[in-house]
Amino acid sequence: MIFGGAMAIFEGVAAVAEDDLFLATRHYVFDFSLAGWGWVHLILGIVTVLAGCAVLGGALWARFFGVLVGGLGALANFLWVPYYPLWALALVAINIFIVWALCTGMHREAHDGRTA
Repeated sequence: MIFGGAMAIFEGVAAVAEDDLFLATRHYVFDFSLAGWGWVHLILGIVTVLAGCAVLGGALWARFFGVLVGGLGALANFLWVPYYPLWALALVAINIFIVWALCTGMHREAHDGRTA
């Protein structure tokens, strides 16, 4: 989670700092300014890193929050595909892996009878 959040932070900083760095080649329904998308990715990245630190600390609420944030990150990067396709698809995959890992960990703990 921390790695995925750090990559989202880098993506957001790049979009906010260099608004002309990315090039959108098509017009989509969800067409926003790059600076706006940059802020979305920056905030989601910071929240993801913080949730990842809480997961490492063993907080059960952080697992549920991480699933939510990972899903939002996957959605945001899916909508980011027109601006930077390879990076966005890589981060979609990372966020889906985060959701899968958090849900699998919860299933194992419930099956083993362990509590957080």
